[in-house]
Amino acid sequence: MSELVQMIKIEKQIFTVCGVQVMLDRHLAELYEVETRALKQAVKRNIARFPADFMFELTESEVESLVSQFVIPSKKQLGGAKPFVFSEQSELAS
Repeated sequence: MSELVQMIKIEKQIFTVCGVQVMLDRHLAELYEVETRALKQAVKRNIARFPADFMFELTESEVESLVSQFVIPSKKQLGGAKPFVFSEQSELAS
């Protein structure tokens, strides 16, 4: 995949939540070629390394908002877990 196509794909996976541009955990996991479950486990094991402005878990109302904007097709797709979102700064720090 060309760099331009990859950049366009990444840009389409960036959303604004609480006035912050973020990427969903599943998209970041895809970018790093790991399972979402593995990414979330690593984050939980190293939670002190992720300040609140770098990473946070979505609230129920934020999840509903993303579903209503068609960012997430349905809450069922999340498997019952609320997703983490990562800011641009955290993505660059990885």
